[in-house]
Amino acid sequence: MTSRDTVDLGEFTFECGESIPSLEVAYEAYGEFDGTNAVLVCHALTGSAHVARRPDADDGTAGQARAWWGDVVGPGKAIDTTEYYVVCANVPGSCYGTTGPASENPATGEPYGTDFPPVTVGDWTRTQRLLLDELGVGGLHAVVGGSVGGMNVLDWLRRYPDDVDRAAAVAAAARLDAQCLALDTVARRAITSDPNWNEGQYYGGPHPDAGLARARQIGHVMYLSKSSMARKFGRRSAGRETVREGAPDPAADFFPYREVESYLDYQAEKFVDRFDANSYLYLTRAMDDFDLAAGYESDADALAAFGGELLVISFTADWHFTVEQAESLAEACRTAGVDVAHHVVDSDHGHDAFLVEPEKVGPPLAGLLREGLSARPITDTANAGDDDGFAPVHSSLFPS
Repeated sequence: MTSRDTVDLGEFTFECGESIPSLEVAYEAYGEFDGTNAVLVCHALTGSAHVARRPDADDGTAGQARAWWGDVVGPGKAIDTTEYYVVCANVPGSCYGTTGPASENPATGEPYGTDFPPVTVGDWTRTQRLLLDELGVGGLHAVVGGSVGGMNVLDWLRRYPDDVDRAAAVAAAARLDAQCLALDTVARRAITSDPNWNEGQYYGGPHPDAGLARARQIGHVMYLSKSSMARKFGRRSAGRETVREGAPDPAADFFPYREVESYLDYQAEKFVDRFDANSYLYLTRAMDDFDLAAGYESDADALAAFGGELLVISFTADWHFTVEQAESLAEACRTAGVDVAHHVVDSDHGHDAFLVEPEKVGPPLAGLLREGLSARPITDTANAGDDDGFAPVHSSLFPS
């Protein structure tokens, strides 16, 4: 069973203190709820509620229509929708059905633009809690998320510790480091310096597509690793048959148009067609602002009330959210007395590994949901089994 809907939560006050008269939340739900089997999946920065494949969706297309974790969530997959009631909600501030800057402001009849209130990860969590209340879901069997969705998971554990039995933070950390904060700043400046940005009130005219394209290209470089970029592109020319719209400067025509340039231009073009520039500003600021220890003495103090189990998954070539940051999170759990396991996956795909290597992400998630942290570690092909269809995960570099 699959449902796709929007729920109006009514007036909503954001953590900044500002309110809007109506917060609509787009969500998708898969499977049947039996009172104990609810799993909330938190999407990454530019994701949507469409986490698993639907019969009515064209998953061959890019963007919102594509199931962003369709190889992990679904019938017979690691997060099995024949066994669990899986819910994924688009977060406030986004542009995929939930109220955000591109939505109509009832007071003016025009899009909010930058009149939309500042949004935090905490606002996402509170919205998800309200949505689950509307759906009749109290406690969660598990909450799972990747990247900033993993931060969303951590906020669940500190905000609603009694509502979650098991959790998984994948390719995530307790906060961003200075390098990522700096790159996000440059990405936002690319948008706000676009002549068409118009202080965020661009909906009646040309959009700041060039700025959003540059922001996305910066993001893609953050998501890849040096080794994966060397393997995919090297210094190779894109070839004579590859034509760019126009050289960025007169001298560029003398030099080769490289494969890595072509890739970044292609990704930027796709992204501009599907995402809103203001939403990118709002969501990256929410991610940058998140700090697990905010309001507490430490990360351990923030997690101390959580009595369930947390699985942390990191990837060796991920420099966006590093293995070291993940281990620091796991150590905070140990200090707080929280049951935790840290699985380090050997991968050269960078931050994107949690999306592009489902065969390495699926098994530990399946084990967590079925047996908790007592699940037998999958360290070789023999232990992986034939029934889940996933390849083995490398042993953790850090024992739990």
